[in-house]
Amino acid sequence: MSATSSPKGLALLLITLGSLVAITASVAVLATHEQAWRYVIAAGGLVQFVGWVLHGRQLRGGRR
Repeated sequence: MSATSSPKGLALLLITLGSLVAITASVAVLATHEQAWRYVIAAGGLVQFVGWVLHGRQLRGGRR
């Protein structure tokens, strides 16, 4: 696997899902002015972060 490979499998799913949730919640907080949507934005960012960490572990061979 090269250092520039794209995320695949579960990592790609988590990255995409986290991004979509965060963007959707950002639009919702702008439209409704409900502060509770900010927690959903944070959760989407966390899911995306987990996806990138998983991709990094797959790219570098797991544990060190």
